[in-house]
Amino acid sequence: MSEVNNYQSEGKDFERKWSDYYNAVVGRPARDTLLEALARFDAESLNQQETGVQQPRFAVDLGCGEGRDTVELLRRGWRVLAIDGEAEALARLLNRSDINRQLLETRVVLFKDLVLPESVDLVNASFSLPFCPPNSFPSLWEKIISSLRSGGRFCGQLFGERDSWAIYASMNHHTRQQIEMLLQPFEIEMLQEEDHPGKTAIGEDKHWHIFHVVARKK
Repeated sequence: MSEVNNYQSEGKDFERKWSDYYNAVVGRPARDTLLEALARFDAESLNQQETGVQQPRFAVDLGCGEGRDTVELLRRGWRVLAIDGEAEALARLLNRSDINRQLLETRVVLFKDLVLPESVDLVNASFSLPFCPPNSFPSLWEKIISSLRSGGRFCGQLFGERDSWAIYASMNHHTRQQIEMLLQPFEIEMLQEEDHPGKTAIGEDKHWHIFHVVARKK
């Protein structure tokens, strides 16, 4: 009987009081995957010896949270569409004093209802895609690929099969082989794997199995 109960508990949806998470990460810098992608865009600009007035590049920050990555993109002069399923996240972002509202658009929308613009330079998804329900993930991934222009980039994280949260029916996870298949439309510029015990931002014990990705669309 206990085995049945344990099995049933593993089918539960992930629950999180997001306010606690937002409070825990206040003031943290942009994610390393975003900084790596931006460095590669900067290197390309130098190689192409761009001159004159350039149109701002356009990024979608998918699952933007309280805005640590959005703020970095805005600081560098990018135009940003910041999307999150939690209205509180975008309220916190818009209340920040260090944002350029002229370059920022925000939308509250769930992954399953997502519509993305075309010819996007960058889709940034820092620790957000694993929270897409598994049955909606294939469609979401196709939308990300379709939205990116050739030469555009995806950066973010996907969770591996050994991650503690892989037990939750409302979250998706992948093997390395599956991730390499997902990235076939891209040139992989970074694919780093973490597999170790640790803690969450709010101090919970957790086993992390994460793939950090930066990839350029072919």
